[in-house]
Amino acid sequence: MSLTPVEIRHVRLGRGVGYKREAVDRLLADIVDSFEVVWRGRADLADKVEALDHDLARYREMEAVLRSTLVSAESASADLRERARREAQVILDEARSEARSIAREAEREHATLLQEARRIRALLSSALATVADATGDDRAAPARPVTDTGATAATRAGGLDDTAEHALADAERQGSGFRAA
Repeated sequence: MSLTPVEIRHVRLGRGVGYKREAVDRLLADIVDSFEVVWRGRADLADKVEALDHDLARYREMEAVLRSTLVSAESASADLRERARREAQVILDEARSEARSIAREAEREHATLLQEARRIRALLSSALATVADATGDDRAAPARPVTDTGATAATRAGGLDDTAEHALADAERQGSGFRAA
């Protein structure tokens, strides 16, 4: 049979011979006081266990949320890496396409400039031949044809200007009356 401190405090022993009443009352008071301390400690511990159970449940919920968040973050990270890889590939493909387009355009422009240089050289050669016929001078020989030696179109165009200027200067010195416009 389990008694509470309050029940022990109210226990009245029957009167009889053998024990001194004051000593028994004092012993019972000490037992009650000691038992009350144990009883309160037990109640405090029960409260602590309840609080710890509550905290444990809360921490388990937080752990589940953190695990879920971690899995979501890992998934989002993988998706982001894959999307970045695809975007980088698209950018590289576009850059390669643009580079090919620029190279084709440069080749077309190179071919056009080379064709123009040939046309100008032919006109210059024809003009020099006309000057040579008019003056009877063999020094105004036709210009040699343009060949593609790998030099840039700007360098070739610069060379044409010098050749044309020299031919016109020679023609003017001879007094042919041929003047540059």
